[in-house]
Parts: sequence; structure tokens; C-alpha cells
Amino acid sequence: MALAIASLVALMVAVSFPFISFTVSGVSNRIELTQTATTLIGFHQPVVAIAVIMTIVVLPAVYLVGVLWLQFGLLRDRPLPFSRDIARSLAHLTPWMMADVFIIGALVSLIKIAGLADVAIGISFWAFCAFALLLLMTTQSLDADWMWFSLEGEPLAPEGTQTGLPAGDQGLTGCPTCGLINRLSPQGRGHCVRCNEKLHQRLPHSLQRTWALLAASAVMYIPANVYPIMTTTSLGNSSPSTIIGGVVQLIQMGSWPIAAVIFIASVIVPVGKLLALIWLCLVVRRSSALNAQSRTRLYRLTEFIGRWSMVDVFVVAILVALIRAGSLMSITPGPAALAFGSVVVLTMLAAMTFDPRLIWDTPPPPRHSLLRRKAATKEPVDG
Repeated sequence: MALAIASLVALMVAVSFPFISFTVSGVSNRIELTQTATTLIGFHQPVVAIAVIMTIVVLPAVYLVGVLWLQFGLLRDRPLPFSRDIARSLAHLTPWMMADVFIIGALVSLIKIAGLADVAIGISFWAFCAFALLLLMTTQSLDADWMWFSLEGEPLAPEGTQTGLPAGDQGLTGCPTCGLINRLSPQGRGHCVRCNEKLHQRLPHSLQRTWALLAASAVMYIPANVYPIMTTTSLGNSSPSTIIGGVVQLIQMGSWPIAAVIFIASVIVPVGKLLALIWLCLVVRRSSALNAQSRTRLYRLTEFIGRWSMVDVFVVAILVALIRAGSLMSITPGPAALAFGSVVVLTMLAAMTFDPRLIWDTPPPPRHSLLRRKAATKEPVDG
């Protein structure tokens, strides 16, 4: 609760004071944190603007208020209304909070413009760095098991549950939100008796949905790299820059570490995540106990790294808001910003819709083995 309060205080300071300012040839500009999103609306990029403000301010604030609501009730031993629904929502909000990714984007932006203008860091920048750290500490300090035990107790496992055997064979499943073991209906569906989360033996149409999202993200990745992600105007001359072009520019400036960060976050991670999920979808039906563990680790890795690709989108948001000096120097967002942001969101959704339990399912026997077995037992062969 103390960490959540400190995080909210740091966030309020971050949105109340100047974030970054720059001066070039006597022309200066100063921005606040929220202007990184609102400026994009003026350039007809409302979807990107909403994504930026939601991931760095709104969703983290909602998460912290939810934590305070829960902890205040638990400290009084009387949970407040809607505590169960709020606790269930916290797990769904966590992947979409990207304050730490925004800090990396801000550092990349500062390095990009450090040689072009005089840059000054405001109080808001340091407050937001503190906020990102405190938010991370808050999420790490929240003990979900203790929280659910304090809110709703610890119901016993369904009668007849046998340890050491697969849950699916017993008609059971673990709740992905609170971890409680529940018995499913004969149709393989149900609701958790503790947190009321929807439960399925396996997510319906998991592979179909994952394939659809992967196809959409692959299609959007083409314009994300072909079209410019931003256009820089200096002394009346406009220079469009693609994602790869930005990496090359950083290398030419001698900023090899930052170029490596952008290249990994904007090229390696999206492509690697696409290929990893495609491979998992292809081999999931041919898993075995020997390789299921390594494939599950690969899935967890792709699920974790996907959000870091938003670095380039945040860089564009910061530079567009900050560099506004007319024909002397200005930066405008390109169509690739929306396309690349879509790739990040679609790949994150693809990882969420993929059901990793499919990796551990026993694959069906080959058809020729089934034919031999039925012939030996003189059973009729279907079809």
C-alpha cells in the first residue's frame, strides 16, 4: 500500500511539471508528459495517441487505485465492495502498463537530439523515472495468493481430485487468475468459485485465433517497415526515416548501443516473436514430455518480450511533441507509427490467445497404429 501511494504521488508530479525542453538557434520548446500523446492527435494519429496515454498514465493509475482499494479493505479486515472484480482485473492490466518501456524511449529520444539542440531535463522526467521504478516494485510486492486467500478464503479442491494425474483427464482446471482448482462441466466450461473467472479445459479456437492475429500482424509489419515512421524537417528540407533508417542514422552518429537497442526492440523482437508463435502453432500437436518444457519456456519468453517493441512508438511520440520549431526544425509522425503499433498489439494478443496447455496434451496416435490396433481387436474402423 505504501508503494502504491508513493507511485501515485510520483505520477502526479510527473504529469504536473515540465518533462523535457530543447533550444536550437534561439528557438525553444518545452513539453509536459501528457503532450507526448495529445500532440499526436493534431497530426491525425488519434489511435497512437490513445495507446500512448493509456499505457503510460491511465492504466497504471487505474492499477494503483485498484491496489489501494483492495489493501485498504484488507487492512480493515472488511473488503470493500467490488474487491473481487478489481482483484481479477489487476492480472489483466499488468501486461499493458509500459512505463518502464517509455523510459527507454525517452532516453533514446534524448540521445537522438542531443547533437542537434540543447536539451534540458525537467522535474517530470525524474519523477516519471521514480514512478516507473515504484510501479515495478508495487507489482512485484503484490502477493496474489495471499490477496485471494484474504479476500475469498481457500476453498478445498473438488472431491475426488487425484494428485500426480493430468487435470484435464479428471475434468479439472486451474484458474489462470487466482490459481484455484475447479471442476468443469461436461462441456469443458465453467466459472471459478473464488474469483468468477471464465474457465475452459482449453481456450476455444485457440490456434485459429492465434493464426488470425499472427497473419494480421505479419501484414501490418510490411507497411511498418516500408513507410516512414517519422519525417524530420531541418531548414526547410524534409527527410523521412523508416525504422531501419533510424537504426542506420544512430550508427552513423556513433550511438552503437542505442542503435542495438532499437534494432533488437523494433526488428529482432517482432520478427522473433512472430516466428516463435508460428513455430509453436505448427508443432503444438506433435509435442512430447521431452520437449514440452522447452517449448513452454519459449512461449513464456515471447509473452514477456512483446511489450518492449513499443520503444519506437514512444520515441516518435516524444520527438513529435518536443521538436516543433517550424521550418527550422520539426518532426512529424509517419504512417508507419500506427502500423508498427498495431504489430505490437496484435502480437501481444496472439500470445495471449495461444493456450500453452496444448503443448502438454498427449498427441493422438498415428492413424496406421490405430488401424493395426483395431484390426487386432476386430473393432470396426471408422471412415
